[in-house]
Amino acid sequence: MMGRPRRFKKAQDLAEEWERYKARCNDVPVVCHDFSAKNSQFVSAELRKSVTYTIEGFCVFAGIPRATFYEIYASKNEFQDIVARIKEECEVDAREKFELGVIPTQLAALWMGRHGYTAKTESKVEGAVPVVLAGADALED
Repeated sequence: MMGRPRRFKKAQDLAEEWERYKARCNDVPVVCHDFSAKNSQFVSAELRKSVTYTIEGFCVFAGIPRATFYEIYASKNEFQDIVARIKEECEVDAREKFELGVIPTQLAALWMGRHGYTAKTESKVEGAVPVVLAGADALED
């Protein structure tokens, strides 16, 4: 039984599509609306914004199922370098957008959890702590 032919025959093809995806993510046209108090009316403007790189977004852009990305490309030796680079660039892009304030910090746990980071803090404290009772002579047996 023969499966569907691979969309990307060579690692270079996958790398070139990744670069096109990043370019699109870095330059998304967005129409923004705001109220102008000066003119007492709503105004609209088209701005260029960036969206965060994700493997899911790349798969949609490239027209491949996410399962195919992992089953075919991530598992083949000839694609391992570009797949690793894609994963690393997704992580770095999200981190930079947090540090620059592009993504609200309240979403850090959600976004960075995808890359193995955790917001969990350790609350277990161990060690000997001396206890001194003031007025120990007033205690009754």
